[in-house]
Amino acid sequence: MTGGRADPGLLDRVVGNSLGWLEEMREFFRLPPNAATDADPNLTLKPIGELAELTQLIAVSHPRAELRAAAERLFAFAWRETGEGELFAELIRGEPYATYPLEIYGAFAQSGLRHPAVEELVPATTGLRGWRVAREDHTRTLSVLNAERRIGLAQHADFAAEFALTGLGLMPEPWALDRKAAYGVTHDVFHLTDWGRDRRRLSPELADYLRLWLPSWLENWLEEQLWDLVGELLAVAACLPGAPYDPAAWRRLAGAQAADGGVPETGAAPRPADRAEAFLACYHSTLVTAFAGTLARTASDGAEAGPLAGGAAAVAGRTPCESEAAL
Repeated sequence: MTGGRADPGLLDRVVGNSLGWLEEMREFFRLPPNAATDADPNLTLKPIGELAELTQLIAVSHPRAELRAAAERLFAFAWRETGEGELFAELIRGEPYATYPLEIYGAFAQSGLRHPAVEELVPATTGLRGWRVAREDHTRTLSVLNAERRIGLAQHADFAAEFALTGLGLMPEPWALDRKAAYGVTHDVFHLTDWGRDRRRLSPELADYLRLWLPSWLENWLEEQLWDLVGELLAVAACLPGAPYDPAAWRRLAGAQAADGGVPETGAAPRPADRAEAFLACYHSTLVTAFAGTLARTASDGAEAGPLAGGAAAVAGRTPCESEAAL
């Protein structure tokens, strides 16, 4: 992976095409009437939570007004689908120990969208002894702690202590990183930097570790054509000081984007003809592509893009949920 100057035209095209596809497929994000009771959260709440998390950032940070407007429409749609927050009150009443309602609600609360019943419930439920039970997935705990911060609650654990136990916090042997661990590392970065809003939270040691090993990881999953993970790794690169930019990797990701704007999770299998199946196969990787493109674009506006092998001068990010499965 070689460093290079960001290509605003390519990035804007990729982000715009992705948002266009998401708007075209918006009906498949709609929540069923039983979303709070019998529906599978991985097929209902997870997509809507991911849509909210990532379009919220794009809507407040992308330099192009028309792309911000497209993201704003999608974010507003996601809020309406939750009954303007009523869904979260139902979920919390039904599962007081569950964290995913709070994680998704946090994305809306960060933008000032709040629901009175939820605001009354969360101080009580997050104070329960069962809420404070240690979770095996420390990356997931970071997501919960971020949600508590966004909503204005006292954090139930120390963020730094939890981060130290994550895959990235332990800085594991990079040559042994498998696919699952790689997704964990990307999310450690996202939670630490609040999805790229505050890049300064990456310590010089962590930034140097990522700067050194990202090229190898990225090349590995470019070879596998796992575009979902490629997009997340490119987003991580955009969170680093100096925002290293790989023109070849971005061209390959852009080349994986279909004419309609959808990005398949993997290039190894044909996209399903059925629209609902195509949505499930592409929505996350398409969202991630729009997110990564936005981070790379805003980083290039804020500072000169530098090579991964270069130094680590601090760059401030712009300030403006996840369900049971990782975003």
